[in-house]
This record gives sequence, C-alpha cells and structure tokens, in this order.
Amino acid sequence: MFPDGLPESLLTACYLAAGILFILSLGGLSSQETARRGNVFGIVGMALAIGVTTLHPAIQSPWLMLVAVLVGGSIGAVMAKRVVMTAMPELVALLHSFVGLAAVLVGIASFLHPHGDLASTAALVVHDTEVWLGVAIGAITFTGSVVAWGKLRGSLSGKPMLLPGRHAMNLAGLLIIVGSGVGLTLVHAQIIPAPAEAGVALLLLISVVAGLMGLHLVLAIGGADMPVVVSLLNSYSGWAAAAAGFMLSNDLLIVTGALVGSSGAILSHIMCKAMNRSIWNVVFGGFGTGESKGPATAVEGPQGEVNPIETDELVALIDDARSIVIVPGYGMAVARAQHPVERFTSLLRARGKTVRYAIHPVAGRLPGHMNVLLAEAGVPYDIVLEMDEINEDFPETDLVLVIGANDIVNPSAQTDPNSPIAGMPVLEAWKAGTVVVLKRGMGSGYAGVENPLFVLDNTRMLFGDARDRMEKLVSGLGASAAA
Repeated sequence: MFPDGLPESLLTACYLAAGILFILSLGGLSSQETARRGNVFGIVGMALAIGVTTLHPAIQSPWLMLVAVLVGGSIGAVMAKRVVMTAMPELVALLHSFVGLAAVLVGIASFLHPHGDLASTAALVVHDTEVWLGVAIGAITFTGSVVAWGKLRGSLSGKPMLLPGRHAMNLAGLLIIVGSGVGLTLVHAQIIPAPAEAGVALLLLISVVAGLMGLHLVLAIGGADMPVVVSLLNSYSGWAAAAAGFMLSNDLLIVTGALVGSSGAILSHIMCKAMNRSIWNVVFGGFGTGESKGPATAVEGPQGEVNPIETDELVALIDDARSIVIVPGYGMAVARAQHPVERFTSLLRARGKTVRYAIHPVAGRLPGHMNVLLAEAGVPYDIVLEMDEINEDFPETDLVLVIGANDIVNPSAQTDPNSPIAGMPVLEAWKAGTVVVLKRGMGSGYAGVENPLFVLDNTRMLFGDARDRMEKLVSGLGASAAA
C-alpha cells in the first residue's frame, strides 16, 4: 500500500496520536479507578508508535525490525507473567537499565553515522552536544539502575557505601564528562585539529566515567531512600530516551521521553518531601544517610519489654474495637497476604466496624506498591487513604494493625534527632488506643533502624508469617461471630 513508506504527513499524525495516548495514559495512572484505562491507552499508543515506525521511509528492513519487536516483546511478556509483586521494584529498575543502555548505543551509533543534514558547523555542534549528553545520561541510568536492581534484589547490601572524598569524586567526574563533551564537539566540528579517532575516544571516555558515576551515586544511597532512587532512575531513563529522540530526529521519542522524565522528576520530588529529603541530596548520593546526624541511638535496639499477643486475644480486641486502621508494608507483600487481609476487611465491615487503610508514600519498594497490592485483592478504593489524609485520625482510632511495616511507623523519626530517618514524615500509629504489629521477628526495617514502637505500653506484637496469621485471624473472627 505504501511501497516507499508512510507519507511524512501521515507519519506525523500517527506520532501525534500516540503522544496524546501516552498523555492520557499518565492521566489514567494517576488514580486507582482509572488505572486500567490508563494502561490500555499506553498499550495502544505504543502499538501505534511501533507499527508506524516500521513503515518509516528510513527503515530499510521492516521485517527485521518486526522480528526484533516480537523477540523483545515475547521476553517482556514472559518476565511480566512470572514476576511476583514483591519483585516488581527490581524488575522496574532492570527495565530502566535497558533504556539507559539503549541511549548509549544510539548515541555512539549516531556519532559514527550522523542522522540528518549536518553540513553546517552549527548543526554539527548541536548534534554532537545531543550525542554526548545522551550518552552521559544513558550511562548513568544504565549502571545506576543495575546497582538499584542488585540492592532491591538483595544481591547488594542496602547500606550506603560512603567513600572518603566522594563528593569531590562526583564533581571530578562531572567535570571530566563536560570537558570531554566540549572537546568532542570541537574536534568533530574541526574547530580544534585532531585525528578523527580522538572524538570516538572522548565519547568512550564519557561513557566509562558516566557509568562509574552511576555506580558510585547509587551505591552511596541507603536502603531508606531506595524508593526515591527507583523513581529518580525512571526520570533519568525518560531524559535518556528524549536525548535519543533528538539524535534520531524522532519527535515521538522526544515527547515520550520528556513525559517520562518530567513525571518521574515530579514523583521523585513528592517522595522526597514524604521522606524529608532534598531531591539534590538523593541525586548526588551519600546525603541523607546519617553522615551529618551522628550515630543512630536506636542501633542497640529499642529499650523496653515486648508485649506479645496471640490470635485469640487479638480477636477479642477486634470485637471491642469500633474504628480500625490497617497499615500495610513490604512484609505483607512478601507474605502475599493481601487477599486474607481483604477478607479480614470485608468481615469487619459486615459487622458495621469502620475499617480504613493508611498508606505511606514510600511503603514497599516502589511508589504505589501497596496501592497496587490492595487493588489486586479487591480492597475498595474509598477506604485506602494516604498519610496526610489519615494521620490526624489516629488519636480517635481504637486499634491499628500494622502488617509487615516498620520504618513508616517509627516514632524515632520525630523523637530522635540522631536517627537516620529523623524528620521523615511517618504514620503516627502509636497515638491510637492499641497498636498490634504483625512481624516475623524483631528485625529492623529496610533503613536499618530499630523501632521503639515495638516496646510502647500500648503496642502488642503478633509474631509469625503475615499470610498464615491473617488467615487464622479471619477464621477466629468467623468462629467468634458464629458463637
């Protein structure tokens, strides 16, 4: 039908439609009620973008491109099918690394075989600037995402690696990247006489130094800040894609990359506010990890006596409670306890009790992790509240059930100025009448900070696997109702 490829006007129209679909997708994903619709918009937009790109006049082997799409899509489908929700954050980090690596490879290819008319010196300077910036951002995204994947997976320690003089090292790396980029531009434009190989060598130097910076920046970030890092790497991957779009003169790639980059940056800013972190501290790594706060006083463990509770005792507490708040955490995701938790909720609501969920912005290992788990289990959206919406209600709450959460309900964030999480906004669960914490043991949270909540007078500890305990709790409540 189009032997010479799609006409330029039709190609532009299709790209514009795909861009609009991506915008609608982001809008849909901003709410649980419209998330499915947002996903559909994104899928249709991407299918349209890939389809029309295979018919681009510049594509000489569309069938080869389709084979690549089918192979890559099949691998992605298998990975998505097999991944469990607890492994979703590390999968997202791994996918970010692919985007960064693609930007590096596109940048090198574009430098060796420039795209478009670069007859003038000004056009060549602009193109080379796009190349080295795209390669630098892509390399940082690639290696940083690999480290984030390792930390989230548990292959690497969640403790920050704080090297002496690390900030000077980061500054030196930045200066090398910028200096090499300027040198590459001047050499390639023949403003400075040099062998042609010099430009390639400088581009490879940028790739290596930026890759090392990515490693160093994320290694210097502690476990408490990893949710922000994942969001930040998402932003980096978007800017890397936008840079690749400039190099390839592809408007859709530019728009899509800018959407991902800007939305990721906004989300990172929101999460930093939720954790009382500066976005720049997370960007440059090693800040906000206790280096300026001194040793955490909670390292030796909470001082006081733990008060354990058993399922039958908790059933009695629940029978007497009128208002109940559930605080889900990563432990609930690990135990895959969201479905018995939903049955627990339905049972209590059927008895006329007020049940709500309190969600911290960084609960889990990924933004929105808990929201997705609860939505998957069928928990009604209207009883799932964010921290700012529910924190004032804890003093009037009879019972708080904390399921596998730790750092996000740690009172030392407000009471211990030496704590690594000092100043971080938290769910003030300890202000409720009674707090029951469901955990496997007394281990510290992902930030490595002990939690004094566990030894407060109004706290009871229910030890065991979250799924097993919740199923027994549901059975106990059923028996109590029958009696």
